[in-house]
Amino acid sequence: VQLQASGGGLVQPGGSLRLSCAASGRTFSNYNMGWFRQNPGKEREFVAQISWSGGSTNYADSVKGRFTISRDNAKNTVYLQMNSLKVEDTAVYYCAAQFRSGPYMTSRDYDYWGQGTLVTVSS
Repeated sequence: VQLQASGGGLVQPGGSLRLSCAASGRTFSNYNMGWFRQNPGKEREFVAQISWSGGSTNYADSVKGRFTISRDNAKNTVYLQMNSLKVEDTAVYYCAAQFRSGPYMTSRDYDYWGQGTLVTVSS
């Protein structure tokens, strides 16, 4: 499956952004989807995950209550709504697809990756 992330940009602290990840090539609804983020010199960090049906979601503690992951299987797209953004949310955000359910909090749990979109939170 090919993944294309978009929606990043520059936003002030306290602001909002919505990231999108469009999938193509295989049956999107067969995959659990995740969002990760990464800064230079650091490991890729889990942000959120949503099950293939959208019925189950999981979040990193650092974003819980501020970020919301959702998906539209008819549009082959997963979203990450980010509210109350903080400077420490600055990173390149990646979407990823996981074919088999199971562990979901590390990069090796996912089979396909998008190219990343940069989110900068700064005043």
